[in-house]
Amino acid sequence: MEFPAYLATMPMHAITEIHGEPGLLARFRLEIRAFDAAARERLTAALDLAAELHRDDRRVREPYLNHLLRVAIRMMHHYQVRDVDVIVAGLLHDAAEDHPVELADLGQRQLGAPDPAQPPGAGGDDPTAAALAVLADRFGPRVARLVGAVTNPAYDPGRDRHVQYREHVAASLDREPWARVIKMSDFTDNGVGVIHTVGPKVARSAAKYRPLVPVFRDLIARPDTPLSAPVKQHIFAQLDLAEERFSAILDRPN
Repeated sequence: MEFPAYLATMPMHAITEIHGEPGLLARFRLEIRAFDAAARERLTAALDLAAELHRDDRRVREPYLNHLLRVAIRMMHHYQVRDVDVIVAGLLHDAAEDHPVELADLGQRQLGAPDPAQPPGAGGDDPTAAALAVLADRFGPRVARLVGAVTNPAYDPGRDRHVQYREHVAASLDREPWARVIKMSDFTDNGVGVIHTVGPKVARSAAKYRPLVPVFRDLIARPDTPLSAPVKQHIFAQLDLAEERFSAILDRPN
């Protein structure tokens, strides 16, 4: 497929609408040309694993892999991240949460043929911990720690899920400055990008993400958040835009 010479300057949701997953893959390859061969190999391996785990997943109208690609590209292009562990964790940030059993089973298969007497995912009592262990083995403990920081825990069914989600985000990102960067890119795709979805999910997403705007303002403004001042200003502008869009969705007059 032929892509325009200006693909590297196109907004990511424009690439998504016009060129779909192939266009985002091409843009990802353009971005990783700035890295050395060993880094490109790790990034490609992470992309391949994400594609395998999420191959059947959909995100409203698109393959779920598109979301993961945008999260990684945004960090490289807009946030100027050159830390390979962080980008790898961005590509795999939903792996342990959405596919812990599959990921744990991949690790078991790497160690040898699975026991036919064991059902899939029977390698341990905590599939999320087992999945993170596979990531640590394949990409290093720091990647696994970053993915763990942005992986939602099991929620108390007796409490509001959105409240628990916000509590988890604030607590986990307080401890992991680089995880803030991953989660901010994820939030931008889900929150600022809410206008690119359709149906009841629009209002649900706006209600879920709106209370996080001040949380992210505080986290990004902290001195230990490892981003330059211009990048932080870019992110603050994106948070302003998110708030405008949430208001347009949720504060409509009756």
